[in-house]
Amino acid sequence: MFIRSFFTNSMGILVSRIFGFIRDLLTASILGANIYSDIFFVAFKLPNLFRRIFAEGAFTQSFIPNFAKAKKKSLFAYKIFIRFLGFLILFSLFVTLFSDFFTRVIAIGFSQKDIKLASTFVAINFYYLPLIFCVSFFAAMLQYKNHFATTAFSTALLNIALISALLLSKNLTKSQIVYAMSYAVIIGGVLQVIAHLIALKKKRLLRIFTVGYRLSKRKREKTHSKVFYKAFYHAIIGNSTAQISAFLDTWLASFLASGSISYLYYGNRVFQLPLALFAIALSVGIFPKIAKMLKIGDEKRALKLMGDSFWFLVFVLSFSMIAGVILSDEIVKILFQRGSFTPTNALHTSQVLSMYLLGLLPFGISKIFSLWLYSKNQQNIAAKISLYSLASNVILSLSLIKPLGVMGLALASSISGFVLFVLTIKAFGIKQFLDIITFKKIILLLVAVTLEIAILLWFKEIIDVYI
Repeated sequence: MFIRSFFTNSMGILVSRIFGFIRDLLTASILGANIYSDIFFVAFKLPNLFRRIFAEGAFTQSFIPNFAKAKKKSLFAYKIFIRFLGFLILFSLFVTLFSDFFTRVIAIGFSQKDIKLASTFVAINFYYLPLIFCVSFFAAMLQYKNHFATTAFSTALLNIALISALLLSKNLTKSQIVYAMSYAVIIGGVLQVIAHLIALKKKRLLRIFTVGYRLSKRKREKTHSKVFYKAFYHAIIGNSTAQISAFLDTWLASFLASGSISYLYYGNRVFQLPLALFAIALSVGIFPKIAKMLKIGDEKRALKLMGDSFWFLVFVLSFSMIAGVILSDEIVKILFQRGSFTPTNALHTSQVLSMYLLGLLPFGISKIFSLWLYSKNQQNIAAKISLYSLASNVILSLSLIKPLGVMGLALASSISGFVLFVLTIKAFGIKQFLDIITFKKIILLLVAVTLEIAILLWFKEIIDVYI
C-alpha cells in the first residue's frame, strides 16, 4: 500500500542526494575544511534548519489534517499562505539589518573578524527561507492530492545550482566562492518554487488562491486557522529535535579547532542519506494514508500499515547503520579526501560519522511512530517528548565535548535519539508496539545482520588495499 508513494519519495531523495554528494565532493575539494567552509556552513545553517523543520514534517503534518477538515479550503489555504509568507519576508529583512547579531548567535565561538566576514553570507542565505516555505506549502497541497514526484525530485535543483556555482567560481578566491555559493542557494530556491507552480497549475490547484483571495474580502468568513496554528506550533517542536541538535552541535563546535564545524557537516550529510532515503521518504508517503484511516475510524488498517512500515525501516536502517560504522573510513575517503580535504580531515569526519550513525535507527523509527500522534492531533504530546530529548542532548553535549571533542557532540545527538524513541513508543502505546514485534522477524534480523557484518569485514579488507 505504501510502496508507490515511498518509491517516488525515495527515488527523488536519492537523485537529490547524489547531486548533494557531488556538491559536497566539490565543496570539500575546492574549499576544504577551514574557516571559509565553516563560514558557509554557518551561513546556511539557520535557513537550512528551518527548511528541514518545514519540509520534513511540521508544516505538512499540521496543514493536511486541518486542510481536510476546513469547510472553506480555499480561504483557509490562502490566509495561511499570506500570513506565513509575509512574516518570513519581514523576518529575512530583520536578519539582514542585524546579521552580525544572528551570526554571533549561530557561531558564538567565532572571532570578531570571522563574524564580520560571515554576517554578509548569513544575510544572503536567509532569503532562502521564504522561498522554501512556498515550496513546503505547495508540496503540502500536492501531497493532499497524492502527488509526491514534484517535491521529491525538485530538491535536486538546489544542489544543481550549488554545483554550477562551484564549477564556475573554482578559480576565484575562497571568499568569492562563498559569495557564489550563497547566491546559488537563492537561485536554487527560486527554481524549486517554479517547479511547484508548474505542478499546481497542472493539478488545477492554483485557483485555490484566487478563490481564497475573493473570500478573504468578506469579513464574516471564518477559517480553521486557529486550530492549525496551535497544531503547527507544537509540530515545530516535535519535528525539530534532530535539527536543533545539529544546530547546537555547530554552536558548540565553533569553540573547537578550525574545521570542526565542517567535520560535523560532512559527517551529518552522510548520516542524513539513509535517514532521508528511507525514514523520511516513508513517513511522507504514509502520513496522508494514516491520517485518513484514523479519520474514518479504521484503526486496525492504520496499525497494520504502521507495523509493515516499522519492520521495513528496522531492516534497512539496521543494515545502513552497520555498513556505515564498519566502512566509515572508506566512505569518507572515497567521497571527500581529495584536493584541499586532507587525510586528517577525513579521519576526523569518519569518527564523527560513526557517532552519528549510532542514532540512525532510533531517529528513523521515531519518525514513523510520531505520525500516529500527529494523525490524532496530539502534537502537544510529540512536542513534550522532543523537548525531553533535546534537554538530554544539551546535557550530554556539554558533558562529552571536553573528553571526546567533536566526536562527543555527534554521540550526544545519537543518545538523545534513543531518548526520543523510548518516549515516542510510550506515547504510542507499549502494548500496541509489542503487538507489532514478532519473534520470527527478530531471528531473521539477527541472522541477516550477522551475515552482513561478516561480508562487510571481508569487503573492508579488500577495499582498504585500493584506497
